[in-house]
Amino acid sequence: MVTRPAIFKWRQTQPGLILCAVRWYLRYSLSLRDVEELLEERGLNVDHTTVWRWVQCYGPEAPIYSSAIPDSKKEGTLRHRCRHRPVQYLNNILEQDHRAIKRRVNAKQGFRGFQAAQRTIQGYEAVHMIRKGQIRWVAGDDLLRQIQFIDNLFDLAA
Repeated sequence: MVTRPAIFKWRQTQPGLILCAVRWYLRYSLSLRDVEELLEERGLNVDHTTVWRWVQCYGPEAPIYSSAIPDSKKEGTLRHRCRHRPVQYLNNILEQDHRAIKRRVNAKQGFRGFQAAQRTIQGYEAVHMIRKGQIRWVAGDDLLRQIQFIDNLFDLAA
């Protein structure tokens, strides 16, 4: 009998299917109902609210600016005089990087709660970083390696 990681305890669905649904939602411009339909086509009858709960629970986290900038200053990556400028045209490179994430948020028609928004956007950011090849030993164009990397985060055998 194969034991599942403790993080998936009390889940009736296989961990690989849960992570696949979360990855689809965070990677592509799909609504929760779209992911529900894709899973239903594959023989798994799951409600869209369950997919939403999975995203909140299993979405990978990415650092946000409020903590990333001071941490980078402590590491010495950024100078101590460096500051975040929240004016869009002054941060064009940053804003261009977030364009794909903004498109996904707009396609989902926003969020109802702050915690849900924070967790989901962190998941978008993390998956976007993986897709762009910003993770060591995972190329941006190697989809299978990206899937293996996410599975390894949750201690799943590939």
